[in-house]
Amino acid sequence: MRRYAGVMLNTVVTGPRTDRPPLLIAHGLFGSARNWGVIAKRLSDTRTVLTVDMRNHGNSPWVDAHGYGDLAADLAQVIDAHGGVADVVGHSMGGKAAMALALSHPGLVNRLIVADIAPVAYDHSQSHLIHAMRAVDLSVVEKRSAADAQLAQTVPEAGVRAFLLQSLDVKEKRWRLNFDVLEAEMGRITGWQHIAADFTQPALFLAGADSDYVRPDIRPYIKQHFPAARFAKIPGVGHWLHAEKPREFEAAMRIFLDS
Repeated sequence: MRRYAGVMLNTVVTGPRTDRPPLLIAHGLFGSARNWGVIAKRLSDTRTVLTVDMRNHGNSPWVDAHGYGDLAADLAQVIDAHGGVADVVGHSMGGKAAMALALSHPGLVNRLIVADIAPVAYDHSQSHLIHAMRAVDLSVVEKRSAADAQLAQTVPEAGVRAFLLQSLDVKEKRWRLNFDVLEAEMGRITGWQHIAADFTQPALFLAGADSDYVRPDIRPYIKQHFPAARFAKIPGVGHWLHAEKPREFEAAMRIFLDS
């Protein structure tokens, strides 16, 4: 096994070994492997599915650097430990990590699915959500509902709160997120460092129809680096397309991966 210059991620393995490459799923910012548990279980009917906690998330190591070169090296280690090649799915931050992996280590990726993100820098920041989570007084929290009530004071969207609270360990009274590093590295997370390479294997850029993360004017740039890219949208959903319409998301993935 070759060791890449990353950290070994906490990896959940679901499903049987088959002659198909495993499917590796990389979550987005503030997420974890558990966010993808239902989809992973359903997709494991025909292959092994690997869901990971990205660095500084969940039960994976906390480290000081959080650039996409670092995240790609982490994913490369996981793939190398599970056969040396995989189909890769990434959402948002995980999608950028997956693209960086495909461009820097193309031999490890068979097919690529990028969910609602593009290889460009965005001008938004998610630091306000870090501030909101930090503000929760965990000393008085005995149930997740109590944390939700506090979080509602600054995060009005129930769906966003439910997502964030999946990273709260109520029993240990701590967040499974490295707030210090994620906030310090936010510019790198929302940004993108150009990689002078192409990924010529099949790639699907799957977006939410109500999201503006993958605008039509970005598609030519994507095609420059992912010449075999296909584009599709799921109607009636925004950036969290896999959570809002999981069955439709799963169906789109299966069509692409089985084609």
